[in-house]
Amino acid sequence: MKSFVTSTAFALLASTAMADTITLYTSQPNADAQRTVDAFMAANPGTEVDWVRDGTTKLMARLRAEIAAGNPQPDVLLIADTVTLEGMAQEGLLTAYQSPEAKDYDAALYSADGYYHSTKLITTGIVYNTGVDTAPTSWKDLSEASIKGQIAMPSPLYSGAALIHLATLTGNATLGWDYYKDLAAHEARAQGGNGGTFKAVASGEKPYGMVVDFLAIRNKAQGSPVDFVFPEEGVSYVTEPVAIMSSAKNIDGAEKFVDFLLSSEGQELVLDMGYIPARNGMGVPEGFPAREDIKLMAFDPAEALANAEANKAKFSELFGAD
Repeated sequence: MKSFVTSTAFALLASTAMADTITLYTSQPNADAQRTVDAFMAANPGTEVDWVRDGTTKLMARLRAEIAAGNPQPDVLLIADTVTLEGMAQEGLLTAYQSPEAKDYDAALYSADGYYHSTKLITTGIVYNTGVDTAPTSWKDLSEASIKGQIAMPSPLYSGAALIHLATLTGNATLGWDYYKDLAAHEARAQGGNGGTFKAVASGEKPYGMVVDFLAIRNKAQGSPVDFVFPEEGVSYVTEPVAIMSSAKNIDGAEKFVDFLLSSEGQELVLDMGYIPARNGMGVPEGFPAREDIKLMAFDPAEALANAEANKAKFSELFGAD
């Protein structure tokens, strides 16, 4: 006997099958992405995740091509920074979602309209080689003439975190562009990303530098001759925010994914991976100071987005093209 399925029933079955899967685009390291997906699926039986991992710049280029072709693939994004997502929100490419978990987050860590929510804190502070005579305690210490030619930092023309760092420090009333002018005058090297900067400091080639926290703290724990300082003025930060696409095919699944990442369970996973959770009331990884002792500098993603090209141009004038 033949079995017949009406077109309406077939469409319903296809829709149901589709609703059980979400597509994620993420810039997390592969191992972190796999752990995140596995934990989410374990907490949400029946919901599968198809995921694509690449650096934020390449991932956005892929997504832009898909949008131009009228066929964007992801339901949800989990990428490096809020500035990128702020731009997408302003273009109408994101769906606003007011997660109930947001009540346990500082208002500065998510979009007021719910377009994106931060999932972790990756701060930029000062790394120094333990062979130096004087340990720095503030950003201004790096602008002293006495350490001329001894400073390395990632370039905002290359690194998204460095561009946010630039926007944060130049927007600070006590630092501003004068601070970067001093760094340039004292021959600070601004090239490449955080990895190259860290290697220069660890080797003693450039004894002082600016890098993301976990890079220095993890390597210190493994015996690298470095130490890390959260400067007294505060630190800049990127937050690996999560957002739902306005073209998402599975809104319900995407909202579940956002809620999971922001939940206590999702934030414990962040902590176990070795990052500072964005959620209030959580612990910090080994080697980090207490969360309340880490001062976050003021940062406005919309302002940073508006000033991004001008900031890059001004930086290039001071330090040259990367």
